Amino acid sequence: MITKKLSLLAAATTLCLLSTQAAFAQKKYDTGASDTEIKIGNVEAYSGPASAYGIIGKTEEAYFKMINDQGGINGRKINWISYDDGYSPPKTVEQIRKLIESDEVFLVFNALGTPTQTAVQKYHNAKKVPQLFLATGASKWNDPKEFPWTMGFQPSYRVEARIFGKYILQAKPDAKIAIFYANDDFGKDYLAGLKEVLGKSSAKIVAEESYETTEPSIDSHIVKLKETGADVFVNISTPKFAAQAIKKIAELQWRPMQVMTDVSISIGAVMKPAGLEASEGVLSAGYLKDASDPQWKDDAGMKKFMAFIEKYMPGANISDANLVYGYAAAQTMVQVLKQCGDNLTRENVMKQAASLKDFTPDTLIPGIRVNTSATDFAPIEQLKMMRFKNGQWELFGDIISAEAGG
Repeated sequence: MITKKLSLLAAATTLCLLSTQAAFAQKKYDTGASDTEIKIGNVEAYSGPASAYGIIGKTEEAYFKMINDQGGINGRKINWISYDDGYSPPKTVEQIRKLIESDEVFLVFNALGTPTQTAVQKYHNAKKVPQLFLATGASKWNDPKEFPWTMGFQPSYRVEARIFGKYILQAKPDAKIAIFYANDDFGKDYLAGLKEVLGKSSAKIVAEESYETTEPSIDSHIVKLKETGADVFVNISTPKFAAQAIKKIAELQWRPMQVMTDVSISIGAVMKPAGLEASEGVLSAGYLKDASDPQWKDDAGMKKFMAFIEKYMPGANISDANLVYGYAAAQTMVQVLKQCGDNLTRENVMKQAASLKDFTPDTLIPGIRVNTSATDFAPIEQLKMMRFKNGQWELFGDIISAEAGG
């Protein structure tokens, strides 16, 4: 009888030890994560030529504050550390090193810019620190084999350019096309995508004009492009220069069909500074709802977004597309961290980021979903064409899905 009791006691003790070990085993942490917090790093262009994007970082900061007020993620608060890099690659290198080596962040999230993030991509991957959901649409971020620690967020520039190319061929089969683009990876990606579609068509690219982000004005480029007689103008530029181009085209009374990258669709940062009348008829493609558009006033996701703005960003300009973008990216980041549970290793973060299935952030156009896999690091690969009309973007046509990989 005593032997039996001792056996039962031993079995119970073993079971207790195993369950305790399992509980401890479930909790795994890398640098920057603990029982109480998750350190998230970010670099943003709060100053410099791309400062219109600075509001993205401010939106994400406010979103994470809301999450913390709600109790955090699995009981852990987000410690958000965001630095200004002025859209300058050398400054980006300095700030990213500071985040990883001094601040010891768990990961870097939604850092902005193609040239700036290119400067630190190899460093991130050598250090095995997630460079996650980058705020740039370069197709190079979808390369899980070579760069397993890097992932983009928005549709790639090349995918969007292909969609634009197909639309131009449909609307103007014999188009004479003038392309205005940033002389960096962002602009060159678009150029490559357009040429892939337009290369063997009856449409002709009559001019390719690049600009540098350090130029104070791009007016002379637009004058030169008008002289080519082009009837389609493809505007591949960041907000400040996109607004200048639209304004100058109107001043010159040049009336080409204008197709513009979704990087610069912000009504507040681009269309209003360019002039609403001058912006009338400009075409683009989108994946985000416009918070200032009354068509979304009864939309459940938009109601959540507006409640967030009212409480955490009162007075913010809701016509600025960067707000709904920052919100969607932050909501996706929170989803990934929720999926991680108590296994907060950098490896698991990348595993969960590559395991998103039909996730629908509140501010994405209905029907557009976030999907990733171990071989596809492009979260959003769908777009809908839209036209600027009467002071707002008007969606038209069907949602267009692009193939994986850009």
